Amino acid sequence: MPQLHPEKIAHRLEQLTELSVALGHGLGGQGHDIAPLLQRIVLLAKSMSGADGATLYRPAVNGRQLDFHISVNDSLGIGLDSDIGVPGVPLFDVQGQPNLASVAAYAAHMRRCVNIADVYRDDAFNFSGMQAFDRHHGYHTQSILTVPMGDHEGDLIGVLQLVNAKDEATGQVRAFSATDQRFIEALAAQAGVALTNQQLILQLEELLESLVKLINIGIDEKSPYTGRHCQFVPELTMLLADAAHATTSGPLAGFRLSDNERKQLWLAGMLHDCGKITTPVHVVDKATKLETIFDRIALIDTRYEVLLRDAEIAALQRQITHPDQADAIAAALAGEQVALREERDFIRRVNIGSEGMAEADQQRVRQIARRRWRAADGELHDFLDADETENLTIRFGTLTAAERAIVNNHISVSIRMLEALPWPKHLQKVPEYAGGHHERMDGKGYPRGLTKEQMSVPARLMAIADIFEALTARDRPYKKGKSLSESLRILGNFSLNGHIDPDLFDVFIRSKVYLAFAEKHMHPSQIDVVDEAAIPGYTP
Repeated sequence: MPQLHPEKIAHRLEQLTELSVALGHGLGGQGHDIAPLLQRIVLLAKSMSGADGATLYRPAVNGRQLDFHISVNDSLGIGLDSDIGVPGVPLFDVQGQPNLASVAAYAAHMRRCVNIADVYRDDAFNFSGMQAFDRHHGYHTQSILTVPMGDHEGDLIGVLQLVNAKDEATGQVRAFSATDQRFIEALAAQAGVALTNQQLILQLEELLESLVKLINIGIDEKSPYTGRHCQFVPELTMLLADAAHATTSGPLAGFRLSDNERKQLWLAGMLHDCGKITTPVHVVDKATKLETIFDRIALIDTRYEVLLRDAEIAALQRQITHPDQADAIAAALAGEQVALREERDFIRRVNIGSEGMAEADQQRVRQIARRRWRAADGELHDFLDADETENLTIRFGTLTAAERAIVNNHISVSIRMLEALPWPKHLQKVPEYAGGHHERMDGKGYPRGLTKEQMSVPARLMAIADIFEALTARDRPYKKGKSLSESLRILGNFSLNGHIDPDLFDVFIRSKVYLAFAEKHMHPSQIDVVDEAAIPGYTP
């Protein structure tokens, strides 16, 4: 067999070097996509050996067979995108023993190269499948070189098979030379390392995404509505991000998100409330003003029952002492009981919480708090203690100032949690994107008091997604889900008072992002007719 000219050897070495450089640069900037790497390996192996065809097998997920992954053949016109419909190669026989009859399976099991000059004269392997392929396609397979590819732990990651090496001078099919084999082995080893690195990177990223989901599962188990919020905010965030990316006019005409930035924004959306895993359940799910581990309204109901009984006992005692005044005493008791029951209903009503408790109602609660009642210890006490009074006079919602500070602290915890992670370079913006959704454009937000100019567009747009989802959510224990038009009115006012970015709010409305989300996730009863011209801060 003729030896390769030194120039040919030098050319092959140059090809291996070029592949090394390309692999080191992510195959020309194509990132962690394995497909270009595999295609490059197959085409280079074919070119380097002068083969007419090349096939790459990959182990099936079940580990029971080798699947055709890529196949190219010049004579048959089979390209990278061709589907030749060839079944996989079993790695085991029906008894579960290693299949050593197939040359590809043999190379996979034994981790050895197999170099055969003429398959029709070889009786070491079963080539019936290859011969059937030849008959079907009018082809003649003669020489083959089969090379296993392994990872750093010796596990199989592929089998490369080259077919019909051709003499460069005559074009005739020849056997693969020992030099061919050594170069392809070197290529397979080099490609195996690169492929392993790619897979390890992908596995680490999958692990990261799984850990993100793990955190959200924990949040969901602790507080289902918070878990739902952590699923919907990233979806709405990406809808708005895509709309802003597509904008061709206005202040955001130049805004563009790269694929990497999109990934970081999605991760940030998934993790934006991760700090809530530390927020006490009785605070984050506080449905009424008096709720802690349980709703203390039951204790107050019991006190009213005591007052009602005490009033009745006192009336009966007076009737015994003054029988001539029995009717008047009974009438006075009835009036007192009506007043107590009305007062109890009032306390129950204000316990629910609202978006604006009237000052008169707050004063009435304070007056009721000063009433004296005799408790189980026989002593007189104020009807409401200081903590109960503070909670029942909450002006907005169900949280006291201290409890609201606990809830607000979740964003500081989220930032600390995210900044504590050793984010790789391509994910280093995740903490910034996730940590800005409670900041305001006017610098009055928290935790860092950032202004619009100090925040990136992705960080600013997540605030809109966070607020809109919270406004429309129907599963919050402390509020009802608002209608679409009312939610947009509130957001519009936020765009005017420096709460959210007015430019992004314009995109949110103009691109109908709100409607796409509403039709998918809002209850039909909430989706009312929206007059965009009436939305504050928006000009159609």
